[in-house]
Amino acid sequence: MSAASNILLSAFAGLLLTVAPNLNASAGVTTKSVIELFTSQGCSSCPPADALLAKYTKRNNVIALSYNVDYWDYLGWRDTLGKRAFTDRQRAYALARGDGKVYTPQIIANGLRHAVGSDPTAVERALERSAKQLAGRRAELNLASHAGTFIINVGHGPKPEKPATVYIAAVSPSVTVKIGRGENHGETITYHNVVRKLIPVGMWSGEPIKIRLRDEDVMNAGGKRCVVLVQTANAGPVLAAGWMPE
Repeated sequence: MSAASNILLSAFAGLLLTVAPNLNASAGVTTKSVIELFTSQGCSSCPPADALLAKYTKRNNVIALSYNVDYWDYLGWRDTLGKRAFTDRQRAYALARGDGKVYTPQIIANGLRHAVGSDPTAVERALERSAKQLAGRRAELNLASHAGTFIINVGHGPKPEKPATVYIAAVSPSVTVKIGRGENHGETITYHNVVRKLIPVGMWSGEPIKIRLRDEDVMNAGGKRCVVLVQTANAGPVLAAGWMPE
């Protein structure tokens, strides 16, 4: 584990709890593809991608997430949802791929392939090709909630090339913003499955692990739902993903 991973995990060590075994909601997670859209309120090319992502949020076989970056803030409008952490995540993907391509609107499919987020054909191609790359590499995932606690079970799976990070994200289903300046001045745009905070909570190397979290420590970031990602290193292939039962 890298020094950076140690710092991240120790920062959230206080989230771990012991819970009673009787669960009131649980779900084994069927393998899903993951689309992550990097967007910005200051990008005039982004609204079509935001609208396309909304369609993917309705697909049962896809988890579609939206991250607002902050590097277009200098254009005259500070993104009200933008965070440096999301810009860093997008750049980490580019570094992991080795191509250095960082732009908006950009989607990352299953942590592996990128495409212009407003191009339906390119997005579908990235999904299909990345899903094939992940064949035989997926991890088992079971998620549950009980009495104010989230329980994440990552089961058996092929040992990843590098230890996988287990993330939990607080997500707002939709956020509507009226933009007052910049390239989208005067526009009112709705963002879908908006990630508010992405928290690393454990590591997985192919053997089963169980992680217990207080839901209040996750949800206080402003989200209404939670999604779990199991991802090689911190910006590699997404080996498992699922929504936490509500």
